Amino acid sequence: MIDMIEKEDNVISEEEAAQYDRQIRLWGLEAQKRLRGSRVLLVGLRGLGAEVAKNLILAGVKGLTLLDHEQVTEESRRAQFLIPVDADGQNQAQASLERAQFLNPMVEVKADTDQVESKSDDFFLQFDAVCLTGCSRDLMVRVDQLCASKNIKVFCGDVFGYHGYMFSDLGQEHHYVEEKAKVVKPSEQANDGPEVKKPKIDLNETTMVKKTASFCSLKEALEIDWTSDDSKARLKRTPSEYFLLQVLLKFRTDKGRNPDPGCFAEDSRLLLQIRDDVLEAMGVNPELLPDSFVSYCFSEMAPVCAVVGGVLGQEIVKALSQRDAPHRNFFFFDGLKGSGVVDYFGAK
Repeated sequence: MIDMIEKEDNVISEEEAAQYDRQIRLWGLEAQKRLRGSRVLLVGLRGLGAEVAKNLILAGVKGLTLLDHEQVTEESRRAQFLIPVDADGQNQAQASLERAQFLNPMVEVKADTDQVESKSDDFFLQFDAVCLTGCSRDLMVRVDQLCASKNIKVFCGDVFGYHGYMFSDLGQEHHYVEEKAKVVKPSEQANDGPEVKKPKIDLNETTMVKKTASFCSLKEALEIDWTSDDSKARLKRTPSEYFLLQVLLKFRTDKGRNPDPGCFAEDSRLLLQIRDDVLEAMGVNPELLPDSFVSYCFSEMAPVCAVVGGVLGQEIVKALSQRDAPHRNFFFFDGLKGSGVVDYFGAK
C-alpha cells in the first residue's frame, strides 16, 4: 500500500517542507512523502497510546484514527497527558482529540468511540498500519492475520507496571533502505604496500543500501513449542518478559481486564496461579518468573509508557517511511533494570 501512496500525491507543500525540515534532512524527502501519505489506526488511548499518538502526529503521517470505547477514570489518565484533568467520565479517544490535533494541524486526527471488537474486517483494511494497545490476545491475533493478507503493517504493545513490550509484523517481505558509509576501493596503480590495497571506509560519504526483512505472525511468536530441541537451546537467550507477557495476556482473557491495584491481593494470587498453569503448559519451568513479579505489573507507569511508546512510535515511522532496519519482532522493557531487549522469533 505504501508504494501506491507515493503515486497519489507526490508533492510536499512549502508549509510542510518547513514543518518537517529537520525530519527531511534526517531521513530524506522520499521517506517523508511515504509518511505523509500513510493512514494509521491506533487502538487504546491510555498512557502508552498517548505516547504513540504524539510520536506519529509529530512525525507527520497523513491521518491518525484514535479508537477507544472506554471512559476516562482517574486511574486511566495518570499516565495520559492528552486527556484534560476535568475529563473523567468522557470517552478516552474523544477526550484526547483536541490536544492530539493541536500537536500538528497538518495531520488529520479522528476519534472513534466504538468498541474495537465490534469493527468489521473492512474497517481495518482502510489503513496502512494498525497499532493495537491494551487489546486481548484473540483480537490481536485476528487483526494480525487479517492485515497480513493485505500487506498492512501491524504493531502491538502494552505497559504493565514496570514492564512493557511491543511486537511488529511487517509481512513476509518488508523493503527498506539503510544509509551506509561508502567503501572506497584503492586505486589499481597504488603500489605503496599491502595496507594501501585494503578497502577504506569514508565516513564523510554515504550510500543507500536496499534491504528486505521477513517477519513471523503474532500467533507463531506466541505459540512456540518450547519442548523442541531448537527452542530449548534458545530458552536461556529469551527474556523472562516474554513469559510474563503470556501470563498477563491470559489474565486479561480470563478477567477481561488488567491486574487492578484495588484488588492487589486477589489478583496477585491469581497471577501466580496463571503463571504456574501457563508456563507448565508451555513446557517451561515456572521458576523462570519468580513470585516477586506480581509486585511490579500493576497499573501504567508514565516513564515506562514514554520508553515503550517512543520505541513503538519510532518503529511505525520506520516501517511506513521504509527507512532503516526494523526490530524483529519483539521489544521488551524492564523498568526495574532500566533496559530493553530485542528478541527475534523467526520469519514466516
